[in-house]
Amino acid sequence: MQLLLARHLWGLTGEPEDLFPRIKSQGYQAIENGLPEPDQVTHFQDLLQKNALTYIPQIFTNGNTIEEHLADFRRQLEQAQVFQPEKVNCHSGRDVWSLDQSLRFYREAVKIEADLGMAVAHETHRGRVFFYPGITAQVLERVETLKLCCDLSHWVCVGERLLDDQLDIVRQCAERCIHIHGRVGYEEGPQVPDPRAPEYLPYVEAHEVWWNIIWNAQEKQGMKVSTFTPEFGPPGYLHTLPYTQVPVADLEEICNWQAQRELEVFARRPPASHG
Repeated sequence: MQLLLARHLWGLTGEPEDLFPRIKSQGYQAIENGLPEPDQVTHFQDLLQKNALTYIPQIFTNGNTIEEHLADFRRQLEQAQVFQPEKVNCHSGRDVWSLDQSLRFYREAVKIEADLGMAVAHETHRGRVFFYPGITAQVLERVETLKLCCDLSHWVCVGERLLDDQLDIVRQCAERCIHIHGRVGYEEGPQVPDPRAPEYLPYVEAHEVWWNIIWNAQEKQGMKVSTFTPEFGPPGYLHTLPYTQVPVADLEEICNWQAQRELEVFARRPPASHG
C-alpha cells in the first residue's frame, strides 16, 4: 500500500495558477478543497491535469431538515461527478440529531452514493453527526456500507483527552476509513499550536498510533493507496498572539512538516498481518 499526500487549499493565499505547481513541487499528489464555482470548473480541471494532481472534492450538507440535507448531499455529489473523483469528503448531518434521525439520513445517503456511483468519506467532525465516538460507533453498527474520513483531532478536543479509552471504536472506524485528515489535536482544541514543538510530541505520536491502526486495517482490506491530508488550518485554528494577531507558526511549514513526517512513519511501519 502507498501513502498519497493531498494538500488542502484551506488557508492558502494566491491564485491556483501559482499554488498548484508549488503544491506539486512540495511532494503532494492531490488537491482537496470545496467544489469550484461553475464558471471555474474547466479552468480547475485544466490546472489539475497540467500539474498531474488528482482531486478530492469536499462537500458540506446544509438545511433545516433531514430531507434538505439529503437533497443538498445529492446536489453536491452530482456537481462533483464531473471530476470523476475516486472519493469525496463530506461534512454531513448535524450534531443535534438523535440516533434515529442520524440513521434516517445515513441510510438514505448511502443509497444516493450507490445510485451515483460515488465513494463518500463522511468526516468525524465537530458540529456534525460524527462529532464524538459514541454516535459514530452506533451508526457504523447499523449502516454497513457507510465510509469515513477520520479526523480524530476533533474527538480529542470534544472529549478533552486522548483516545486511549476509545481504541475499540478507533479500530471500528479504521475498518470503514477511506481518507485521513492528519491534523493533531489536544485537550483544549482541534489543533496544537505547532506540532514540531517538543511539548506537543506526545500528541503527534498518539495520533500516529491511531493512523497506524487505520493503515493496517486498510492494508488488510487490500487497499492499494491510502490518502492523507495534513489539514492544519489558518487563524483561528492556528493560534495567534493577542493584540497583534500574528500567527505563532507558519501554516504552510506545519502542513509540509506533518506530511513529510508521516511519509517516513508510513515507510517504517511493518506490513499488516493478514492472518
